[in-house]
Amino acid sequence: MTHTGHQSMRRVLRREIAGTIGLLADEHDFTAMRRYRTFTFDDHATYLRQVEALLRTLAAQGNHTTVALFDPEEYAEFCADAGLEPDAPSSRTRFTGELATTGPSIPYDGQPLSELVTDLIDEAVRQATWEYATNLLSRIGDCASCGHDIGRSAFAHASELLTRILDTASPGRRHLVCSVSSSPQPLMSALHVDEDVDGSTHLDEAEALEFVTVLAVGIATRSPGGLVMRTSASDATDRVYGWRLRGEGLEPLTAGEVFDAYCTDVESGDLVSPESGVDYCAPPDLGEGGTAPGGHTH
Repeated sequence: MTHTGHQSMRRVLRREIAGTIGLLADEHDFTAMRRYRTFTFDDHATYLRQVEALLRTLAAQGNHTTVALFDPEEYAEFCADAGLEPDAPSSRTRFTGELATTGPSIPYDGQPLSELVTDLIDEAVRQATWEYATNLLSRIGDCASCGHDIGRSAFAHASELLTRILDTASPGRRHLVCSVSSSPQPLMSALHVDEDVDGSTHLDEAEALEFVTVLAVGIATRSPGGLVMRTSASDATDRVYGWRLRGEGLEPLTAGEVFDAYCTDVESGDLVSPESGVDYCAPPDLGEGGTAPGGHTH
């Protein structure tokens, strides 16, 4: 085979390889990396423009690229644990390879870099929330009266509650938000659910897992919190309703309470105008065990 033939094959193979770029998304992380001599960028804005240009070039060549958040502190720890020289491009490459499987990442599909960074940070927050909530559940231990694992029982109950909420919801798209005032830090999770014309639902499994875990933390720790859902359909008015966490169950919010929550600025406390075409209402009945006071789940 000719030398030109080998080059053509290598170009074809290069298009088959998926790559990962570790992105320094904010100025603080970028500045931290500048202490390394081999990191040659000196301006964050220029760096971001170069990254975006590279992503576009790779996409034009048919390459699939994933972007992951590059954390300088985690990188330094990685190099120390692996015995690597941190001031070396090869070490950054190895760390980026690890990020592809362990850290938050977003595939590049031609979206503006600003949009990708926002999604990437949201993904990082979501992953951190899930990890924190999972560790919190695992540390609660067993119930003193029945011996059951409190975290495991709360997770099963939260899963059942989510199923009931979706089963009783109006047809269409659903957007749910769960917030828990846990200590030492509050938790929040959102879940998006789409519905086909045949009634089948579609949701992101990772997003649903995080949502259930956060709800389970509220149940297991009996922390104050709430759950609000908005349903949307092309042929109907949007409906907004919700519940507050009470004991191990959910207590329905009145239509007035939902209206007040949505029409009050969370920072200033000032009233804001309600959305037109939105029905603030009481939630549907979740059935036995779905509302507070619930039965003892553990």
